[in-house]
Amino acid sequence: MSYRHFVFDLDGTLIDSRQDLADSVNVMLDTYGAAPLPAAEVVPMVGEGARILVERVLASARQVADVDEALSRFLEAYDARLTATTRLYDGVLDTLAHLRTVAHISVLTNKPQLPSERIVHALGLRPHVHEVIGGDSPFGRKPSPGALAYLIEQGGVGAARTLLVGDSWVDVATAVAGGVDACLVTYGFGYETVDAAHRQAARWTIPRIGDVRALQADIGA
Repeated sequence: MSYRHFVFDLDGTLIDSRQDLADSVNVMLDTYGAAPLPAAEVVPMVGEGARILVERVLASARQVADVDEALSRFLEAYDARLTATTRLYDGVLDTLAHLRTVAHISVLTNKPQLPSERIVHALGLRPHVHEVIGGDSPFGRKPSPGALAYLIEQGGVGAARTLLVGDSWVDVATAVAGGVDACLVTYGFGYETVDAAHRQAARWTIPRIGDVRALQADIGA
């Protein structure tokens, strides 16, 4: 048996979006007259959805503001610079192009749906991806397994032949909750915050995205 459905996280797995996210956060903070935060401080806050990112940023900047309004300001700023500096990690395009010939390919992210779709299109990934599900979908955000369950159904090969590939504890927790294997990528900016328990729960850990190709091989009955 081999994996025939690959579900990829987006930020920190397929794309390096650190600077655009940090810049957008700081544009939002500037509208409140707050000082900017260093990118190194913002990046560990990423991964659980835009609203939680904004809540964490406001707390870190010691700003008291309506979260809905701050979220709107952040999304407006981010919409203007989705791919200003964001790029694919090395090997992503070739890997997805190869996998698409033998497997079902999905993207599951906590980033909102519209910017996720725009980034996937802008960076040339859309021809290689069957579905993109964002964090504001009716299925809920990761680590809730609702969106993953939907993708498993769409993939048509069952949970046992589905692999979730990501860089954070959220991805591993989602895989566990959804009954699929998890693969952690060590190059992603979320990997450093993955605790020992979630690292152990991942069936695979790889240093390069291209290494996922080897996981098409026999994985045992």
